[in-house]
Amino acid sequence: MEAACAVLDTRALRRACGRYATGVAVIGACGAEGRPIGLTINSFASLSLAPPLILWSLALHSPSAAHFAVGKHFGVSILQAGHGELARRFATPAEDKFAGVPHRRCDRGVPYLDEALATLACRVERADAVGDHLLIVGEVQGFEVGEGEPLVFFGGEFVKVGR
Repeated sequence: MEAACAVLDTRALRRACGRYATGVAVIGACGAEGRPIGLTINSFASLSLAPPLILWSLALHSPSAAHFAVGKHFGVSILQAGHGELARRFATPAEDKFAGVPHRRCDRGVPYLDEALATLACRVERADAVGDHLLIVGEVQGFEVGEGEPLVFFGGEFVKVGR
């Protein structure tokens, strides 16, 4: 095991944090002129049940950062096992990431993936710059839950959960 040092090696830190297994989700929102935008995240957590809050983060330099101001709506689609290619698609820059992907929009226009393990309808409660990321706290306004196994990210790759 590598010991902590006075000067942090960011690659080593990324490897260390990658030892924490996470679920994978796609965040959907409305962009300019109602165009759907989507991005893959694995920095997601339940924050509070009363009130119902979740949190996630986004790099400050992301072209999508401006779409997550306080009061804006977004959706979380938690991915199922086997959706690694879908996660990669939404992690890669593209003009229309939703093209050809089964999805639906809520009454506010926010896109949700049809085959998600769960979806959450949210409104941005807080969006604070912390380090090199935007920490977003969303108030959960509705949700749906499906059946299946989660897509899990560990050590830089998608893995299966053993039960």
